[in-house]
Amino acid sequence: MSALPRETITAAIRAAGREGRPALVGFLTAGFPRRERFREDLAAVAACADVVEVGVPFTDPMADGTTIQRASFQALANGVTLPWILEEIAATARGATPVLLMSYLNPLLAYGLSRLPRDAAAAGVAGFIVPDLPFEESAEIAAALDAQGLALVQMVTPVTPAERLARLGAAAQGFVYAVTMTGTTGKAAAVPDDVLAYMDRVRAASRVPVCAGFGIRSREQVARFAGHVDGVVVGSALVEVLERGEDPRAFLAALR
Repeated sequence: MSALPRETITAAIRAAGREGRPALVGFLTAGFPRRERFREDLAAVAACADVVEVGVPFTDPMADGTTIQRASFQALANGVTLPWILEEIAATARGATPVLLMSYLNPLLAYGLSRLPRDAAAAGVAGFIVPDLPFEESAEIAAALDAQGLALVQMVTPVTPAERLARLGAAAQGFVYAVTMTGTTGKAAAVPDDVLAYMDRVRAASRVPVCAGFGIRSREQVARFAGHVDGVVVGSALVEVLERGEDPRAFLAALR
């Protein structure tokens, strides 16, 4: 029996752990910096990351800092849409690397929950991260994604209360996205002991792997998280590498 799409995410992250390292989840905004390079950029990130997170551009990316905001606005100006993204992902050779979509709720509702999970699964998408979808309001989309075996990744923060952390950890699919700080993406994050203790709490509450995200830019940070998380999400720094026309494979390899 073949694995459900969401199970490929968990399996890829755990495989990195068996190699003695945190998994790398590489983020890129679809169609940025150039729409015509998206397949090439996606394949390059997939060649070195353990999981790929593709950002669906949106007009009001409230959880994102200036880098991903800029990328999102430029991608929209480039004519990037969710149907186009699914077509491009389906057409990209990326080996066995699982792909997630990070999208705010509006584009998903505009596409239509009746057909989105089926079309996403057919394109090779394994799950979704929806940062503006509260857990208490997620039942409808969770059920729609579950019908196709797709993950709805839960996000937690340093101020998530223990009771809520337990609920989110029990409902988690794919991995738990543990935000390293309050605020938006992109700022370089120090990794003090209290952040590592928080990651340990998240891991204890979760039935799936835990990945730390927001502000991760260096090999030293990745090494600091080792043993406290199962993986790290590299977003703004990778988007900036692509924006400068540099090789994302070399950048990701240097983080290991």
